[in-house]
Amino acid sequence: MTPASSLLSLLRGRRSIRKFQTEAPPREEIEALVEAAVLAPSASNRQPWRFFVAEGERIEAMASAVRRAVERVAGHVEPASEEAFRAYGDYFTRFEGAPLVLAPLHREAPVLSNLVGPGLGPDDRASIEAMEAGSSLIGASLALQNLLLMAHARGLGASAMTGPLLAAPELRAILEVPAGWSLVALVPVGYPAEDPPAPERKPAARVLRWLR
Repeated sequence: MTPASSLLSLLRGRRSIRKFQTEAPPREEIEALVEAAVLAPSASNRQPWRFFVAEGERIEAMASAVRRAVERVAGHVEPASEEAFRAYGDYFTRFEGAPLVLAPLHREAPVLSNLVGPGLGPDDRASIEAMEAGSSLIGASLALQNLLLMAHARGLGASAMTGPLLAAPELRAILEVPAGWSLVALVPVGYPAEDPPAPERKPAARVLRWLR
């Protein structure tokens, strides 16, 4: 099997796992995931990421915070959509069944915005700010994909969950996130207790556009 076909097989086989066995992976397994994550590219090689690991009571506190956030928001959802929102919100706490939860963080790194003068036009300034804000998140997201693929390659289950960020302020406090850093997602990790089927994917031809 060629490297390309091996990679494609890994990509096709990875699943988002939400049900886990109770046994926690050993520390060296988690370290291996992060070692793969930090090989990702990032703008100017700034590597704007950190990875925190939560377990036990900290995971329980995080799930409780997410439930409270869902409840707060549900009280302001149109009555016709409230039931659907609550059902959707139930998925936001699926991480609590995992023995470990990784929290990838990212930090913005303004560079160009510190170099330009006040005379720069508002459109260009807005473009610079958007570029800088997105660069660190994109870098951390690339690292997260590396982590997910390595988890699958090592027989672990994981998924990237952004729904829990509905409770981001509470999660930051529980995880002791330093000032200036932001959560990218929550990533439950463990030995899988399910083997979900492959979800339907849009064909490449449908999402590809050639500009000539």
